[in-house]
Amino acid sequence: MKVSIGGPLKLAFRPWVEGLENVPAEGAAILASNHLSFSDSFFLPAVLDRKVTFIAKAEYFTTPGVKGRLTAAFFKGVGQLPVDRSGARGAGEAAIRSGMEVLERGELFGIYPEGTRSPDGRLYRGKPGGLARVALATGAPVIPVAMIDTEKIQPPGKVVPKLMRPGIRIGKPLDFSRYQGMEHDRFVLRAVTDEVMYEIMRLSGQEYVDMYAAAAKRQIAEAAKAGKEAEKAEQKAAKAALAQAEKDKTDRADKDTSAS
Repeated sequence: MKVSIGGPLKLAFRPWVEGLENVPAEGAAILASNHLSFSDSFFLPAVLDRKVTFIAKAEYFTTPGVKGRLTAAFFKGVGQLPVDRSGARGAGEAAIRSGMEVLERGELFGIYPEGTRSPDGRLYRGKPGGLARVALATGAPVIPVAMIDTEKIQPPGKVVPKLMRPGIRIGKPLDFSRYQGMEHDRFVLRAVTDEVMYEIMRLSGQEYVDMYAAAAKRQIAEAAKAGKEAEKAEQKAAKAALAQAEKDKTDRADKDTSAS
């Protein structure tokens, strides 16, 4: 995949990278990145010599049709791990188990602490369940990563990407060994997650929003739905007014005819 996809990807988009030396040449580490675009999972592995295993929503592996089968084949080919987010505990427990298995093999585990793509390019609150618990349970260092401008290359819903240079800033590893054995303390999990998100914010320069991206997406969807309903209501009212005006005009014409 690095040869067939990574090479052409770097040649076509020429991504710039800062802090590549912060990724260890061997041994386990967690790459915690902001999430702006579907293409984030392509660009980051493409610029690294080592394999990065991300978790991916199970829908990428189970969608029917030709496109669905091709998508599933690609994700399986690059070694991504499906996570079923429909359970009562969501992706958290599955992410923890998957991440620990990858790190126990001494590999790189990639995770998006926001849990989903940013709906508007801003940085949202990190979810403490997966990232912090995996880091504390394994003792692996957390390397903050900032993807830059990838949302401009391939916004959600866009199939054909725009040719432009994205950026990748990789921060220094964060050591949370001081919290070892405290992976079930929710205050510690929140503190670890917030520290990682602060470093991502510093690297990316994004505006930070203290709410979850999933909640922001729901608000945006609800606002869009309300806007469409209001537009339909206005159109209906305009049609009714036009129909009434036509009726009034016809009534006046009938009265004039009767008078004559």
